[in-house]
Amino acid sequence: MRMATALSVLVLGAGGIGHAVMTSLDSGIGRIDPFKDMKNRPGAGRGLNLLLVGTDGRDKITEEERQKYRLGGEPCHCTDTIMLVHLSADGRRASVVSLPRDSFAELPEHADATTGKPHAPHPVKLNAAYAEGGPNLTVRTVERMTGVKISHYLEVDFTSFMKTVDAVGGVEICTTRPMKDSYTGLDLAPGTHRMNGGEALQYVRSRHVDGAADLGRMERQQRFVAALISRATSSGVLLNPVRFKEVTSTVLGSVRADTGFGAEQMLAVNEAMRGFSPASSEFTSVPLAGGGASVPVKGVGATVKWDPVKSKRLFQALREDRPLTPPHRQGSGSPAAGKATVVAVSPREIRVQVYNGTRIDGLGQQVDDALHATGFRTTGTPLGTDGSEVQRTVVMYDPRWDRSAKSLAAALPGSELRAVKQQGATLKVTAGTDYTAVRPVRAEEAAKGEFDATTGDQVACP
Repeated sequence: MRMATALSVLVLGAGGIGHAVMTSLDSGIGRIDPFKDMKNRPGAGRGLNLLLVGTDGRDKITEEERQKYRLGGEPCHCTDTIMLVHLSADGRRASVVSLPRDSFAELPEHADATTGKPHAPHPVKLNAAYAEGGPNLTVRTVERMTGVKISHYLEVDFTSFMKTVDAVGGVEICTTRPMKDSYTGLDLAPGTHRMNGGEALQYVRSRHVDGAADLGRMERQQRFVAALISRATSSGVLLNPVRFKEVTSTVLGSVRADTGFGAEQMLAVNEAMRGFSPASSEFTSVPLAGGGASVPVKGVGATVKWDPVKSKRLFQALREDRPLTPPHRQGSGSPAAGKATVVAVSPREIRVQVYNGTRIDGLGQQVDDALHATGFRTTGTPLGTDGSEVQRTVVMYDPRWDRSAKSLAAALPGSELRAVKQQGATLKVTAGTDYTAVRPVRAEEAAKGEFDATTGDQVACP
């Protein structure tokens, strides 16, 4: 869940900072060798693959922070989150794939990281690989499961996550519904929220917000990474060498990486990722069998298993350096999508009948066309009204479809919501003289294509 911190190392590098600065930053990174004595590895393929690992490290967190952000308990020597990040060969795309920590995995033959005792291959949850064999066994296990060769390894903890968010001045998170988790203390009303490091940690750790548990948490983590990319690329940090060094020093101060990921590699990534933006990133999770339902495994506990066919296609796409999102979502995305207001219900699911409440000829058809172009299922045949001219645009709805009504009203700034019992599923819009234009809206969950992937501009705040 602290993957945003490690990914920001790459994003912040897009500023093209000089070699001397990058070399000085290199010295602050903790070094490990996760590739020691590894044999029979997958082919390299095209592009660069990074394994980003978040550990439950909280030894540097103050007592005040523990209480405020509910970080009590003993840390575990394990990985809370694992993400595989693929940077395309042309530097125009970053594909982020979440690997559920409870994924069923079979560890290869190895020696215990603590005792040195040899272990035969055996089944575990994926996050146990770190506990038994550290970064080396984690990399070996992921490569074995995905067939993707890991180019570099980055590891972060609670402290580095919080410091990074604070260093960039906080990150904006949007939600169309209330989010509350008594375990982490998360309590968000619908709307946009600017979060500091501790608050952001609550957001990415929460797994009791809804029935989706860890799968829902992974989606929120991906939204956060997109929001951090948006913040880093729009806040001016990348264009100010002094500010860049200050922020990146904070990020790297508590990050561990393989010995091969140094100043030269960071500069190469910097050069490749010039012009990077939220729309340049795409996010998904490994397709799961059985709809993601937990499967009990004797001696292991409740695990989730990967869909053998869909997951194979996903990792093949990474090896072949192909995008995971549909063609029309690649690049910068449509202009409307980037500026659209996030709503709870997709316009595609909302049926609308338009009425012209004014004496302006053709206004009803104009409103119908504009709503249809935004994605609403309009009738295409606007009607007139028998009453006097209406000043304010009105959205009439059956109370059973209140969420749809709010989504429609968001597309009609200044409109009045009016509940009408027993009206049915079709919403009615009476255009008034105050009508100016339809505001683009998009669902919080947009169409994702074969791999259920979204681009960063779809999930970050508009």
